[in-house]
Amino acid sequence: FTVLFIYFTCISTVQTTDCLHLKEQCINAGNGCESVWNVVEDACNISVLGNGCKAEDTVGCNRIIQFLADEYPEFKNCVCTTDDICSITTLLGKRCGINKDNISMETKLQWGLSALSKQAYTTNRSCLDVNRECVEDEVCNKQLSLYLKVCSVNKCNVEGCQAAIRFFYQNMPFEVAQMMIFCDCIQHDESCHRAKELLHGKPCAVPVVPPPSCLNVIHTCEENELCRRKYTTFRSKCWRHVTKKCYSDEACLETLIKDDMPCSANSDCKAAYISNWGTMLHMECTCQNLPPVEQPLCELFHHMLHSKSCFS
Repeated sequence: FTVLFIYFTCISTVQTTDCLHLKEQCINAGNGCESVWNVVEDACNISVLGNGCKAEDTVGCNRIIQFLADEYPEFKNCVCTTDDICSITTLLGKRCGINKDNISMETKLQWGLSALSKQAYTTNRSCLDVNRECVEDEVCNKQLSLYLKVCSVNKCNVEGCQAAIRFFYQNMPFEVAQMMIFCDCIQHDESCHRAKELLHGKPCAVPVVPPPSCLNVIHTCEENELCRRKYTTFRSKCWRHVTKKCYSDEACLETLIKDDMPCSANSDCKAAYISNWGTMLHMECTCQNLPPVEQPLCELFHHMLHSKSCFS
């Protein structure tokens, strides 16, 4: 028995060491992983020494850890995937303390947001109304508070804010995420426009002035593994005709016009579009001041990324 105990202790120590090494790689990778890790530390209240977890909201902590593993699969072996309520296992060498009272909060996260999610989805809902309903909902408000804390304009970290947006919208039930993403305001309703900026991460998550060309956005996205994965899914779910006919062949894409671009606009497409929130694909882009030869392809990309006609 003693031998087995020592063996498993050694295995656990090796796993912990490997996972701490992964954490260091994540922090130094420069691929957005550091930003997600910062959200993990914020949500889980991880100590400065990195050897403990004092999360008051263990469910929220566990969900952001699972989000880390989903976005960066190398962490899969560093989080548990079998417990009813998942938590840090080998990542920090000890578990986040699980308070069984928080099972009720997990139920709320899975089945909650009832006031919001039971409403039938309608287009062009007022962003002020949607924002107010989220604030009045205990679960939605808790998620929104973390996101707004990370995206504070006064101490804005763009990548951290984008990671928080991805986590926020991935955590929302699909109907609620739709209402938030596709909400709108009448022109002179300043309160509504402020609510819209809060829900959509502006100006922290999309600060580029002047906006980059849409060609640059696509090319930069394709150099980032996470963004490339989301863009590939978005293109296949929403713009199947493009994927089927041209794949990534830009010479072929240049031959297409908007009329050649039927958008599926189904639930899978909307989910893929929502998944783009919190990546560079969400940034405003332009086709102004480009050489004429680059205009057609740029306008095609702008249409794919920002045309609301797909969802109207």
